[in-house]
Amino acid sequence: MKTMDAQEILRCYAQGQRDFSHINLVRVCLSNASLIGAQLIFVDLGGANLTRAQLDSATLKNANLALANMTEVCLIYADLSNADLSGANLVGADLTNADLSGAKLGGADLRKANLSEASLRGADLRGVNLIEANLTNTDFSEADLTGAYISDGAVINVVNLS
Repeated sequence: MKTMDAQEILRCYAQGQRDFSHINLVRVCLSNASLIGAQLIFVDLGGANLTRAQLDSATLKNANLALANMTEVCLIYADLSNADLSGANLVGADLTNADLSGAKLGGADLRKANLSEASLRGADLRGVNLIEANLTNTDFSEADLTGAYISDGAVINVVNLS
């Protein structure tokens, strides 16, 4: 697996490259970075700092994002299917219309996150914090919500829990 640093990935992205699949980016700092539409399939971003990064329409299938700081990250229409987001900080993240089917989110902090229209079909959400999250039309079918924290502040409207 090739290793890249933040400067290298941002330089390549600025030059038009979009496919960064199978790259090691462990603990890289990409806060405030714009990687809209990037292909980050099987990328290792464990412990990375993605605070306020713009990853709209990015593909992060099977990516490792465990323990990543993703505070206020923008992942609108992103594909995070089968990604590992265990213990990730996603406070205030925008995951509108994101595909998180089969994702591992155990222990993740999704307080105040926007998950409207997102698919969490078959996701592992054990112990996840969804306090004050927007769950409008979120698909939780076949998801494991054991021990998940959902407060009165969460916006829940037509959630599929079948």
